[in-house]
Amino acid sequence: MTGSSSAPVPELFSWEFASDPYPAYAWLREHAPVHRTRLPSGVEAWLVTRYADAKQALADPRLSKNPAHHDEPAHAKGKTGIPGERKAELMTHLLNIDPPDHTRLRRLVSKAFTPRRVAEFAPRVQELADGLIDRFADTGSADLIHDFAFPLPIYAICDLLGVPREDQDDFRDWAGMMIRHQGGPRGGVARSVKKMRGYLADLIHRKRAALPPEPAPGEDLISGLIRASDHGEHLTENEAAAMAFILLFAGFETTVNLVGNGTYALLTHPEQRERLQTSLAAGERGLLETGVEELLRYDGPVELATWRFATRPLTIGGQDVAAGDPVLVVLAAADRDPERFTDPDTLDLARRDSQHLGYGHGIHYCLGAPLARLEGQTALATLLTRLPDLRLAADPAELRWRGGLIMRGLRTLPVSFTPPASSAGNGPSPTQK
Repeated sequence: MTGSSSAPVPELFSWEFASDPYPAYAWLREHAPVHRTRLPSGVEAWLVTRYADAKQALADPRLSKNPAHHDEPAHAKGKTGIPGERKAELMTHLLNIDPPDHTRLRRLVSKAFTPRRVAEFAPRVQELADGLIDRFADTGSADLIHDFAFPLPIYAICDLLGVPREDQDDFRDWAGMMIRHQGGPRGGVARSVKKMRGYLADLIHRKRAALPPEPAPGEDLISGLIRASDHGEHLTENEAAAMAFILLFAGFETTVNLVGNGTYALLTHPEQRERLQTSLAAGERGLLETGVEELLRYDGPVELATWRFATRPLTIGGQDVAAGDPVLVVLAAADRDPERFTDPDTLDLARRDSQHLGYGHGIHYCLGAPLARLEGQTALATLLTRLPDLRLAADPAELRWRGGLIMRGLRTLPVSFTPPASSAGNGPSPTQK
C-alpha cells in the first residue's frame, strides 16, 4: 500500500525492518502518519505514528480494548491479542476490557504497585540482580538476555504474585516459550499458556484454602485478589487467573526488553555509558533515573501499543477510521517524532523533557511502570558497577531481534568482561535464596 506520497511505503515487518524500524517509521510520520496496512497475520489495521495523534488515540474512549468490537474476517480469527489467551479463557484482563470493569479490576491490582510497595520490594530486586550476576561473573562472558535480563523479571513478578520459589522455574520455562513464539515448536505458545492457566487455577484454590483472616504486611498479589473476591468485589476465578496471567506476561517481557535494549544502547554509545558509570561511581542517581526514561524513549521495549478497536467512525490525524477497524499506536515512532522531541534520534541520558509514551497514556497507562523502572534502574546500575568493562561480544549487524508485533527486543546479547577478582561464581539459583 502507498501513503500520501507518490513514493512506495517502505517494507514493514520484515527481518530487516525489525533490526532498525526507525527509518521506515520516519517515512510514515512524514508521508502517511495514519496508515492502513496488512499485518503479517493477515489482519488489516491502522498504524498511528505521530506523537500528537498517538497520545490522542491512547486516551480516546471511542477506541475500545475489547476485541468484541472487531468485526474480524474468517482469515483473521484469533489473530489479535496475546497468543493462546482465548483458548485458555484468559481474556478478562486489563488489556482487553473497558470501564467500568477495567476501573474495578485496576483498582484491585493497583494496591500492589504503590510507591511504598515497590520501595519495599527494592531489596529483593537487588538480591536477584546480584545473584544472577554471581552465576556468570567468573566466566568473563554471558548472554545477557538468557542469563540476566530474562530471569530477573520472571523471578521478581513471581515473588510479587506469590508463586512459591520451588515453582518459579516452571514459570520461567513457560514464559520462555511465550517469548520465543517465533522460534519455538508449533503450538508451543498455546500449550504454555494452557499450563500456566491450569497452574494459576490450582494456586488460587490452594491460597484460598490457606488464606488467614487478616492480611499480613506485604501480602502477595494473588492472595490480595482472592481476598477482594471473597469480600464483595465480585472477582471471578477466571478474572483472578486472567489478572495473574497478564501481570506475569506484561511484567516480564517488557522488562526483559528494557534491560536488553537499554544495555545494548549503552554499549553502542560509549560516551553515554561512561557518563552514567561516572555518575554511579559518585553515588548519584539522577542520571540513572533520567537515563532509564531516555532509554525507554529511544528504543523502548514496547514497539506498538496493544490492540484497540474503533467502536464507531472517528478521525485520527485527518484520516477517517471505520467502526470495527483495529488501530495500533506505534509508540516507537511517536517517541522519535521531531515535532515533539529535539534531536529525537540522539541518545541523551540527561534529556529532561522525555515525556515518552513507552508506558502508554490515559486509563490504560501501565500499572506496573514503577516496578519496571525499579527493575530497569537496578539492573543497569548493577551491571555497570559490577562489570565496569562490559563490552559487546558480537558485531551489531549479527544480532537478531525477536519477531512479533507488539514487543521489541533482542534474541541474544553476547557480552564479555573482565571477571571481578572476588567473583562468587556459580552461586545458588535466585529461586533458592
